[in-house]
Amino acid sequence: MSGAAAECSRAGCRDTAVWAIRWRNPRIHAADRRKTWVACGEHVVYLREFLSARDFPVEVQALVGEAS
Repeated sequence: MSGAAAECSRAGCRDTAVWAIRWRNPRIHAADRRKTWVACGEHVVYLREFLSARDFPVEVQALVGEAS
């Protein structure tokens, strides 16, 4: 409820995140568990490919703010 913008999950990036990347590691996470990284426009493809290369199920959606 702070209203602060989410910061990109890419190491060293401080840009505002605009994408939510939901993923799981099937070797250690139950099928209903998802982790979420957030990404700026520049790093969304990098982070998605990083996870996909490890055969993790990945979903990318626009990041939406909290309802007022």
